[in-house]
Amino acid sequence: MIPRLLAPTLRALARKVPVVTVFGPRQSGKTMLCRAAFPRKPYANLEAPDVRQFAIEDPRGFLRQFPAGALLDEVQRAPELLSYIQAEVDEHRTPGRYVLTGSQQWLLSERISQSLAGRTALLRLLPFSLAEMRGHYPARPLDETLFRGFYPRIHDAGLDPAQALADYVETYVQRDLRLLANVRDLSLFVKFLGLLAGRTGQLLNLSQVSNDAGVSHTTARQWLSLLEAGFIVQLLPPWFANLGKRLVKAPKLYFVDVGLACYLLGITAAAQLARHPLRGALLENLVVLEALKGFHHRGLAPRMHFYRDSNGNEVDLLLEHGAGRYAVEVKAGATIASDYFKGLAKFSVLMKGRLSAAAVVYGGDSAQQRSGMQVAPALSCDLLFSRWLGKRRTGR
Repeated sequence: MIPRLLAPTLRALARKVPVVTVFGPRQSGKTMLCRAAFPRKPYANLEAPDVRQFAIEDPRGFLRQFPAGALLDEVQRAPELLSYIQAEVDEHRTPGRYVLTGSQQWLLSERISQSLAGRTALLRLLPFSLAEMRGHYPARPLDETLFRGFYPRIHDAGLDPAQALADYVETYVQRDLRLLANVRDLSLFVKFLGLLAGRTGQLLNLSQVSNDAGVSHTTARQWLSLLEAGFIVQLLPPWFANLGKRLVKAPKLYFVDVGLACYLLGITAAAQLARHPLRGALLENLVVLEALKGFHHRGLAPRMHFYRDSNGNEVDLLLEHGAGRYAVEVKAGATIASDYFKGLAKFSVLMKGRLSAAAVVYGGDSAQQRSGMQVAPALSCDLLFSRWLGKRRTGR
């Protein structure tokens, strides 16, 4: 197992609070992370039917097996157990007594807020980041990286991405979503997923998507919420400020794994990306998610937005942490052009000195410093975010 950036934060919190809960998509490595971090802690997987039945039918007897606590995997499969864990930790508030994992925030959030408020720390583990993969897996060209995505199993087992992601979608739809949303027409939901993939990196017009999918707006909203809760899609909200401008109000849509977006777009080989009309959007997807992982994998609450006004002026990504603001523009071209900096320059003037740093991330290979702005290859954008977040945490 390669080291995960979240591991030190996970261990540190387990020394302070009685319960630590790790959310994340299926196959993001939650189980391996937690078992590696707490190798001596008893383990129970609630996906196993017999284990789940025991936990649901006799929760007190189930927990009695673990007098010193345990690692309970996929706890959303037996959410009633959380109330009994509350009683246990209220009686014995030993730090790190229980470590819980879950892949459905939608099922767990309300239960946790009711039962474990003030008793648990919440962490989120997404698929591999560029930083985690660097030095552990072969360096690949940009289009190959986009195509393969970042789910650990694809890299650990050397799987064909198209086949592995096809299995992932089928499993997710049949096992998870069917349980949550009573989806009768699975093909219609897969069509909905494909339509969302076609809008990667764009403003989300859910009415248009629902019309194209042939479902009601209410159904589309429900499906989108479930996809967010299941760590399939990520919405990036617009940034609002009193700048004397009319700003857009719709969020932008991204996929938590860019490889999954490629699969849903029908891309079956990395070579197809060179001329694909959405290559720029997929590259932007990679960069935005690397920033999100930068926050989550350090145990930080992300404050991420984009900026766009009614005149078409925009910045792809605005990060905020403490008093700092970092603006990032993403360009797919492999050659740096002067117009790459125009949006950032306009936004810097608008911000009147309230911008800590600015960067262009592009599809080329060399890092540079131009006009007071950093320029970084997409495949090392994680280093930009890491350095900036590190400075913010140390107050610099």
